[in-house]
Amino acid sequence: MDFEQELKKAIDRGEERSSQRKGDQQQKKLSREELKNRHNEYRLNLSDHIEKSLKKLIEHFPGFEYETLYGDRGWGGAIARDDITRSAAGKSGSFFSRLELTVRPLNEFNVVNISGKGTIQNKEIFNWNHFKDIPETDGDEFTKKIDTWILQYAEQFAAR
Repeated sequence: MDFEQELKKAIDRGEERSSQRKGDQQQKKLSREELKNRHNEYRLNLSDHIEKSLKKLIEHFPGFEYETLYGDRGWGGAIARDDITRSAAGKSGSFFSRLELTVRPLNEFNVVNISGKGTIQNKEIFNWNHFKDIPETDGDEFTKKIDTWILQYAEQFAAR
């Protein structure tokens, strides 16, 4: 085969790959209603996982209280506690600790978005977000991310 024929074949393969990619993108495009339904499904599953996991965490750290979160900021849960300490000099202090995990509401970007905010003894230790386009979302990836955040919080709280 001469160079001209090889060149034409390479161009044809490239064009075929491009049209295949466009076809895949068309399949991934979902209607607004489908996006909303999928987001609701992820929101329900993930907020359920958040609740169960946070309740397991407070079994190991007495004094935390669980709070269900829902509304404009998202759906999920939070645990919080206040600790009062007294130093050797007789001074007392108050420390606030909180872990909040939510699934954010659907927005114009059509992503599933979880957010986490952790505070230990009045110091913010993390403020994270993790998101993916709804058609590309894998629920297991999000539950693993939630578990990772809770484990990191538990480790840091235990080390305080």
